[in-house]
Amino acid sequence: MGVGIPHFGNVYIPVKAMAQRLGATDTDLIIPPSMTQKTLDLGVKYSPTEACLPYKLTLGSLIETCELGADILIQARGTGICRLGYYAKGQEQMLLDLGYNARFLTIDVSHHKFKSILQLIKDMTNNAPWPKIIAAFFFGISKLVALDKIERVVQKVRPVEWEKGMASRIYREAIKAIDEAAECKTVKRVSKEYIDKLNKVPKNDKAELIKVGIVGEIYVVIEPFANMDIEVELGKLGVEVERTMTLSRWVEYSLFLNYLGINEWRKVHKLARPYVDHDVGGDGWESVGEKVLYSRKGYDGVIHLAPFTCMPEIVAQNIMPSTREDIPVLAVICDEQLGKQGMLTRLEAFVDLLSFRRRRRNGARV
Repeated sequence: MGVGIPHFGNVYIPVKAMAQRLGATDTDLIIPPSMTQKTLDLGVKYSPTEACLPYKLTLGSLIETCELGADILIQARGTGICRLGYYAKGQEQMLLDLGYNARFLTIDVSHHKFKSILQLIKDMTNNAPWPKIIAAFFFGISKLVALDKIERVVQKVRPVEWEKGMASRIYREAIKAIDEAAECKTVKRVSKEYIDKLNKVPKNDKAELIKVGIVGEIYVVIEPFANMDIEVELGKLGVEVERTMTLSRWVEYSLFLNYLGINEWRKVHKLARPYVDHDVGGDGWESVGEKVLYSRKGYDGVIHLAPFTCMPEIVAQNIMPSTREDIPVLAVICDEQLGKQGMLTRLEAFVDLLSFRRRRRNGARV
């Protein structure tokens, strides 16, 4: 039996850590390869034309995982407004049509998320003891938190490093070291070591940073292949990036706090309320609120990442220009037609606009 998951950022690292703690071997868990053009081509070929990019990329990734020997696949399901809840059924049928005898196990991302994940782990481990399952789960989460913490430091270092690419190289080394860490204390030690390395990178302390917040649909915001490494490219242009959406934050908000009845998104929803006062599905409500949030935090601009045909983000995209906040928003629609050079040209123009506004605001001649 080989269990596979679709590729999504660094999520394979905590999943692998949990599986190994519960006695899984390398053949039990099939780690999906990183996204490539082949992944996208497979997904586009076998997806409905109107499907969004996350659907196409995860389908392509699942096909590649099946080719590596997976016969059990884990995917999300739900009853929310976003089409994510229906991915599993459509993808399962397509894989059967392609001749892959794969069975889907699903996680409910609409209700009882924490319970759904733990129950899935218990079912897959022949009723392993709950203490062992919970210990493995939190070991995996410790890696996820460490990765996101290091990534935040990388986002601050990239735009001011003298040697371009050094922060990204250290980050890749950190990912490998955390993946190989076998104990929680090792994860903490490795995390501290690499944050110290990043803080020691030679920096241009006189650089006038442009600050940009990234909002949008969770998959295209977090998966670098889906957004063409937009954070790296912005760093090269001297832009410090922040995104409120990370995998560890999703776990904290959607699993733990939500399970305890605490709505940690309340602040963001309150900020959005003058423009949209209810859930529009996916991350659309949060996108609008986060635009307001970044304006209040004094950021220079916002980049809104949205999959083509994503209805929640289409709603958010149409609301953003009418808000009172004086902060420019660049909408980047992500699909298989998005070209790297075209995106870079738009980013350069956007950064020039933000620099111009900054100089004018500071009274400089423009």
